[in-house]
Amino acid sequence: QVQLVESGGGLVQAGGSLRLSCAASRNIFSINVMGWYRQAPGKQRELVATITSGGNTNYADSVKGRFTISRENGKKMVYLQMNSLKPEDTAIYYCYMRFYGDYWGQGTQVTVSS
Repeated sequence: QVQLVESGGGLVQAGGSLRLSCAASRNIFSINVMGWYRQAPGKQRELVATITSGGNTNYADSVKGRFTISRENGKKMVYLQMNSLKPEDTAIYYCYMRFYGDYWGQGTQVTVSS
C-alpha cells in the first residue's frame, strides 16, 4: 500500500506564494507519473500539474507560468511551487501517483484571499 502525505497548504493573500510538499511512503525512482490535482467547492477534481520520471512536466493552462512542479526522487518528495496566487486557486490540493493504479493523498487546503 502506498501512502502520500501532503503539507504546506494555508491561507495567503492574492499575489502571494505557497510551496506544497508531498511525501511518498515508497521509492519513487521508478514511478513514471506523479502530480497534483485540486478540487474547489462544488467543482470536479482537476489536473494542476504532472511530472514524469524523466522530468517532463505538464500544466493546466490556468496555472502555466505561475506554478512549478518538481520531484526529488532520493527524498521520495514531490513539490508544487505556487506563485502569483489568485482567489480562484482556492481548493484542496491532492498529491497523485500512478503505480499499478492511482494513489491519492488526503489533501491540503489552499485558500487565497482577495
